[in-house]
Amino acid sequence: MKKREIIRESTLFSGLQDRQLADIVDISYEKSFGKGENIFFEGDEGNGFYLIASGKIKIYKMSPAGKEHILHIFGPGEPIGEVPVFHGHPFPASAECLVKSKVLFFPRDKFFELVNRNPSIAVSMLAVLSMRLRQFTSQIENLSLKEVPARLAGYLLYLQEEQGGRQVVELEISKGQLASLLGTIPETLSRIFAKMSEEGLIEVEGRRITIKDAEALAFR
Repeated sequence: MKKREIIRESTLFSGLQDRQLADIVDISYEKSFGKGENIFFEGDEGNGFYLIASGKIKIYKMSPAGKEHILHIFGPGEPIGEVPVFHGHPFPASAECLVKSKVLFFPRDKFFELVNRNPSIAVSMLAVLSMRLRQFTSQIENLSLKEVPARLAGYLLYLQEEQGGRQVVELEISKGQLASLLGTIPETLSRIFAKMSEEGLIEVEGRRITIKDAEALAFR
């Protein structure tokens, strides 16, 4: 897919006029990364932001003890690292490719020049930033107020919706990474998967999860 189509179909720039779209395309650079390669690290200068063209990228932080905690996982059409573009601070977390990925990079200085000439472009971004804030607020609520089984149930129902409402969903990350995303450890997650299977809520075959009782999952 060409840069123009990637940008046009993204949530960040949807609805832009052709002239605005052309300006955005002109300042972008395509970059490729291999599986396990970092795009940026926490503390790096926020000199621009990225739009995922293909692949999967995890955003994570490392604790002082060296434990990784996954904050979110993003896929094609989604931006990453966009917040530092506005406040000029370093990246608050790190980004690593879960699979071979391609991104479009938008330099902060060139993007600011473009927004100064055409402020309506920033208005489009504000909607996405507001959505991100709601996502992280919900994540904090889940981690602080809900028990791990409820977090897992919510994630499986989210996957089902994201994957078109199918009964069988595919985990796009390892169970170890899922444990980190849900704020638990792999052993605890395995026990919860086993218990949900015994209760007839789900059926687990590797990364394929059959949701047998979505209504009951929703009330976990």
